[in-house]
Amino acid sequence: MVAITKKIKSLRQQINDHNYRYYILDDPLISDGEYDQLFRKLEQLEEQHPELIVPESPTQRIGAEPLEAFGTVTHRIPMMSLANAMSDEELSAFDERLKKALDNTADIEYVSEPKLDGLAVELIYENGKFVNGSTRGDGTSGEDITANLKTIKAIPLTLRHDKRSIPRLLEVRGEVFIRKSDFKSLNA
Repeated sequence: MVAITKKIKSLRQQINDHNYRYYILDDPLISDGEYDQLFRKLEQLEEQHPELIVPESPTQRIGAEPLEAFGTVTHRIPMMSLANAMSDEELSAFDERLKKALDNTADIEYVSEPKLDGLAVELIYENGKFVNGSTRGDGTSGEDITANLKTIKAIPLTLRHDKRSIPRLLEVRGEVFIRKSDFKSLNA
């Protein structure tokens, strides 16, 4: 049983590494066929040993059904929006509102990217494990979409730490979206 447990763990790690290279780095090392073979082998072993299945397994990500009713999640820190700031003055006003909401007078560092029209989400990681995902909602609370986000292969269920330390609590905020070409192919 120890050998099977090690084999399953090894396959999961290989698949997660290949997912990272494929979906994040856009630099796959193996063909789709080779990936499928690894995945099928893991599925077979987990089917033979269901007691070894864990929620973080790559086999548990695919095919999750969207939930009919979503629970509510209260954000630890409000998820604010730029509200389409079009000038330096509007961006400065946002900075002031955020500092006031956070009761903070220190400079805040921002990272900005081109605007993508998608769904604003928050991902919560505890000790490197993805534990919760939610929509922005009204900024104070949003819908719990954890199960749906777990189906997105580009969202890691476990953070890679290599030689870096991972904070106990990490909140990641951004947009999830689908390219028009992918959307069209889904609906073809």
